[in-house]
Amino acid sequence: MEESLEQAGLLDARNKRVKNFSLGMKQRLGIARALLHHPELLILDEPTNGLDPAGIKEVRQLIIDLASKRNIAVLVSSHILSEVQQMATKLGIVHRGKLVEEIEQQDLQMKNRHCVEFKVSNEREAVMLLEQKMDIRDYSVPEPGVIRVFEQLSESAAINRMLVENRIEVAEITMLRETLEDYFLSLTGGERSA
Repeated sequence: MEESLEQAGLLDARNKRVKNFSLGMKQRLGIARALLHHPELLILDEPTNGLDPAGIKEVRQLIIDLASKRNIAVLVSSHILSEVQQMATKLGIVHRGKLVEEIEQQDLQMKNRHCVEFKVSNEREAVMLLEQKMDIRDYSVPEPGVIRVFEQLSESAAINRMLVENRIEVAEITMLRETLEDYFLSLTGGERSA
């Protein structure tokens, strides 16, 4: 029992009443209970649900340590994709009850490319201009008023100038990398209810 409490980071709280535990401590206690039998595989469902930022960080680090230092395979089920992306080495994307893709974290990073995001007043006209005047074909429109350009990234100033000269208002330009959430939405056809 002491070993499980230590692995979960609760050894100092072993004499404390559970009713006085914070939600993060209760989450870690659940993990400690699961560790009692020295499992080779630990399955966790939404382990950071309801936690404050400090609790999320603690539980995330605990999961990473269990996998890397204790050699326990940890399967995490979560809808908080940004959290999953920070701790997973291998991802399985499930949509409508079916495994759509299984991918290594490093392969996902290769697929999630850098892009320049333009927030514009008229994305339809801006897209036509990108194609006609800059010969840009590799772009996406993830939502109205937003264009992500995946090619000619070093030409973002020239793209901006061309758009403004053609009466397209550019409110914001951001260099970014697509996220796991973006990848999930592209695999599932943009459906948010999975």
